[in-house]
Amino acid sequence: MSAIETGARAPENLWRDEIRATLALAWPMVLTNLGQTAMTATDVMMMGRLGPDTLAAGALGSNLYFMPLVFGLGLMLATSPMMATELGRKHNSVRDIRRTVRQGLWLAVLISLPIWVFLWNGEAVLVAMGQDPALSHQAGVYMRWLQWAVLPFYGYIVLRSFISALERPGWALVIVFLAVAGNVLLNWTFMFGNLGAPAMGIAGSGFATTISSLLMFAGMSLVILKERKFRRYRLFGRFWRADWPRFKGLLRLGMPIAGILAFEVTIFNAAALFMGLIDAASLAAHAIAIQIASISFMVPLGLNQAVTVRVGLAHGAGNPEGVSRAGWTAFVMGVGFMALMGLVMILLPHMLISAFIDVSDPSNGHVIELAVSFLAFAALFQIFDGAQAVAAGMLRGLHDTKVPMIYAALGYWGIGLPLGALLAFRFGFAGVGIWMGLSSGLAAVAVLLLARWLRRDRLAPPVNFSQA
Repeated sequence: MSAIETGARAPENLWRDEIRATLALAWPMVLTNLGQTAMTATDVMMMGRLGPDTLAAGALGSNLYFMPLVFGLGLMLATSPMMATELGRKHNSVRDIRRTVRQGLWLAVLISLPIWVFLWNGEAVLVAMGQDPALSHQAGVYMRWLQWAVLPFYGYIVLRSFISALERPGWALVIVFLAVAGNVLLNWTFMFGNLGAPAMGIAGSGFATTISSLLMFAGMSLVILKERKFRRYRLFGRFWRADWPRFKGLLRLGMPIAGILAFEVTIFNAAALFMGLIDAASLAAHAIAIQIASISFMVPLGLNQAVTVRVGLAHGAGNPEGVSRAGWTAFVMGVGFMALMGLVMILLPHMLISAFIDVSDPSNGHVIELAVSFLAFAALFQIFDGAQAVAAGMLRGLHDTKVPMIYAALGYWGIGLPLGALLAFRFGFAGVGIWMGLSSGLAAVAVLLLARWLRRDRLAPPVNFSQA
């Protein structure tokens, strides 16, 4: 059931079909997101076996690596609404889809170059930030092996956007879970010197992730070359041919998406730094609560990706009823799921916390107490986080990204962070104040995005694909 179909079907049937189509598209994306999160988690778990200093260095390196990575990721994500809208406008479009994929891959190459330069000098950056020189050195070694994963990862994201726009996301799920298994084996081999390989330590983890990313891109490329439905697009044909109008169109759409992701990610980085200023127990409790929240966030993130495609298809077809139906279906699913997860956090906090810390150890009592209080605010945080995530995807399907970026800056950095700092340090709420600020910032962004969606009739002019 495509979002462009209307016909004489009863309204309840159209809604039911939309629910089925959204779920069919979203669930492989949700599991793919969880798989990619699992890859990072396995790296951290295996670093821990090398000692606490190696784990700390890995955490420093990963955080610095993720900062530029997420900005480039926003640029790659612009390919999804562009392809979905074109397929909605002309379901058998080939040339314009190929143009978007080709220029998406060009953009991946160009944005990777400055990121490589930045990460190659990661040790110097960390030292300039006041980090421990010994840990910074280890982190720098890690990043110099890890940085080469950037380009194949971006290439994988562009190709994943292509198969998702065709509503065939299952291949991405298969590939990412094979990559997770491969990443575990490669970490075990190169970090610890198994199977005749040299013991590379933390460098082996970066090398393993780079190889895993290369395999993900290679696997997706192979599927596209062999699968009959994908092969007809000849995505890699005449790859050297420039297409500057489409390249500029991707930049216009992608820069605000990158800005939104950067504003959101950096506020959580700042929140962790604030927790460290309070005390170690608050930082540990915050790490537990935010990890629990991050896992549940994979569901609205998958719905964000799915609704971009569904709204884009309807938008391209000039079907405002389909746009509305696709958006509200995903929104209700995302908020409903997060409300359920919030209830679990309130009713079963100790069960969730026990996955990260021994709740029976009296020495952990203060951390557990703080984590329980943070989870109470995280329950409210979940609803707002789900609402803003899905609403951003709804608007992205309409190619509306510039104003949402401004909303993100205002909500996260104009409201959330200053309010959290004020409550934590001026009014004595400590870590709870930080979480109150985060929840308020997310709530502000969610309300602003939803209000803009309600005015969507003014946001959805026909798309000029000659300039897109």
